[in-house]
Amino acid sequence: GMPLLCDEARAADEHNPVGYFEYAPVLRSARDTSWVAAARGRAVKVVAPLLRHLPASHEYRVLVMRRDLGEVIASQDRMLARPGVPPADAFEPGRLAAIFAAQQAELAAWLAAQRHLRALEVDFGALVADPAPAVAAIDAFLGGGLDGAAMRAAVDPRLHRNRAASGRADRDPRS
Repeated sequence: GMPLLCDEARAADEHNPVGYFEYAPVLRSARDTSWVAAARGRAVKVVAPLLRHLPASHEYRVLVMRRDLGEVIASQDRMLARPGVPPADAFEPGRLAAIFAAQQAELAAWLAAQRHLRALEVDFGALVADPAPAVAAIDAFLGGGLDGAAMRAAVDPRLHRNRAASGRADRDPRS
């Protein structure tokens, strides 16, 4: 029920078989936020470090997707894997997870201090396991009127390939 702002410049691939839903100008937000005008009334993917560059002259509603850090690291390792290149976190056990955890805490504190945006945290694993509660919360947060059935149907558990088991990813990032 909400239009997306994306350019399909990054094609679907083995890591994201339904696509990336990105808008390339967002990546230049540290230098140019002129794209924000085109985003009014639309959903747009913005990675957390770029949120700080959004002009405070606009109001935003931000969905923060929280995902198990072990899953994030496993996913990154798989996306960046090249023959003969070790995983990103192989050099110092636990370091990447600690960096990501610190970034999440910093983001939460920053978001709480902003007057021009409201944020809703969504647990990715819970959303995939049972979309109904998260879909209802997202619809309410965004003002209602979205198509809840279509939102629930868009959640495809088969795309959640790097799962945590008992709080740990299928590959322990510290090993």
